[in-house]
Amino acid sequence: AIDEDRKAKYKAAVKIQRWFRACRVRAYLRHLSQMATLIQKWWRGYLRRKNLRETVERAYFIKKLKFYNEMAVRIQKMWRGYYVRKYTHSFYALKKYLKAVSVNNEYVRCELQEYAEMRENEEKMKDLEKKEKKKKYEARKMHYLLSTEQIPGIYNSPFRKSPDPMELLLRKSKPLTHKKQQVKSPLADELYDWPTCKKPPAFVTALPVLPADRQKPQGPFRDPAEVLRQRYKPLEPTLRVRESMYSAPAKAREATPREEWRSSIHDNEFLPFSSYHKNYEKYVPSLCKSGKYGQEAYGTKYFREVYPEKWIADKDFETMFSSIALFEKFGKAYSSTGQIV
Repeated sequence: AIDEDRKAKYKAAVKIQRWFRACRVRAYLRHLSQMATLIQKWWRGYLRRKNLRETVERAYFIKKLKFYNEMAVRIQKMWRGYYVRKYTHSFYALKKYLKAVSVNNEYVRCELQEYAEMRENEEKMKDLEKKEKKKKYEARKMHYLLSTEQIPGIYNSPFRKSPDPMELLLRKSKPLTHKKQQVKSPLADELYDWPTCKKPPAFVTALPVLPADRQKPQGPFRDPAEVLRQRYKPLEPTLRVRESMYSAPAKAREATPREEWRSSIHDNEFLPFSSYHKNYEKYVPSLCKSGKYGQEAYGTKYFREVYPEKWIADKDFETMFSSIALFEKFGKAYSSTGQIV
């Protein structure tokens, strides 16, 4: 019992010491934290006060410098104004100059006003002259309305005390004379745009004759007679154009190309160039072009092969469109350089 009591007291003493030491350490750490916070507070306050003092001093210095600058500018402004007014720009001389400018402006204004009135009067005079000319021209055109001794005109009514001013103008004016119409030569239209050739040529039977004073234009141009001969060349239709496409010769010509196309094109067998001089070596045809009964002739099969036995109608197909005239002009036209196409 004594041993157990001793152990219990020992454990109680250890627990009390552990708790006390823990409280003492926590108190010490709390004291250290408070002291560190206090030191930081005082140090930060000192730094902030120091920075604020420097900021205030800097702001005061800048404000004082601005004040000094403004005062210096004001002093310079007053001094420069005084110096300029006294030695550079005299007030009385400027006043005199402005007065002279105002007088000159008034003089120029008066001259411009007179010039504008003169131009207006000239425009009015031109309008009056134009109207007078137009009125005289109308009077010359209507001269047939002039009164005669037997028949009074429409401007000379018997019910009027005095004749109309138009009647007096008709008496002074002369009638218009009819101009003779100029008869154009038959070659005027044809040779008007020569050598530009802007108008399309017309088919004529006879070649026009050039005037005697017509000269060859300067430059690399052909002879005018040759140009006219080309332009007024008579129509030369070909045999295909002259005859009908359904005639017997045309059908015969169509049948001939068919027969030529159906027959073999290459009659001679192809021989390589290296062995052409050797008679005993001949070309061996390929397997894809040779069959059971020998080599297949080239050109026997094509897409436009005709089979008359399969035709539905008795006669051949007839085309209904006309021939192309452009192909008929091949070899008979001239290009821009004068060469035969």
